[in-house]
Amino acid sequence: MRIVLVGPPGAGKGTQAAYLAENLSIPHISTGDLFRANMSQGTDLGKQARAYIDAGQLVPDEVTIGMAKDRMSQSDAVNGFLLDGFPRNVGQAEALDVMLKDEGVKLDAVLDLEVPEDEVVKRIAGRRVCRRDSAHVFHLSYSPPKTEGVCDVCGGELYQRHDDSEETVRTRLEVYHTQTEPIIDYYRAQGLVVTISALGEVADVTARAMAALTPSDEG
Repeated sequence: MRIVLVGPPGAGKGTQAAYLAENLSIPHISTGDLFRANMSQGTDLGKQARAYIDAGQLVPDEVTIGMAKDRMSQSDAVNGFLLDGFPRNVGQAEALDVMLKDEGVKLDAVLDLEVPEDEVVKRIAGRRVCRRDSAHVFHLSYSPPKTEGVCDVCGGELYQRHDDSEETVRTRLEVYHTQTEPIIDYYRAQGLVVTISALGEVADVTARAMAALTPSDEG
């Protein structure tokens, strides 16, 4: 299967992408991984991306598209892939359509993870991270520390990252609504969008997604 995963910040895209890719036996291709891999390997596209990032500028679509095209051409993606974070806007979606058409293949589905905006804010703004070890992450509602402000693991101080503040989260949501959400309508016009609720336990959301992506032949 060839799938695009879409959803707002805090929808759990990364977590669901990993489980779905494993269940469907296809590679999980994320924009973040593409950037890290190309920059660490010193590819031409990686060097271009780093130059923009170092200058505090957005990486142009053509660089991101080039990275995605290269990754999708690799042997493990021949029979399918799950794209996470790409395409990020309608221009990238149109470029992806051209790429796939050139290869004589097409997308099977666009999985839209739906989460209410207030829940997104709650999920992200409630995170607290340990200053000693950022791998120790807690949540004020879902996995609170035993002692307020103190890491259960090492006793370090817990803090809220700037990216997790409510103001920043709402700004990120506005960017999502403006830039990325329009691709849902773009793909809906092609009959590709499958929308599921991303509320509830991780395993329940995965089961919901698998059922939506692999409908029964009965009936």
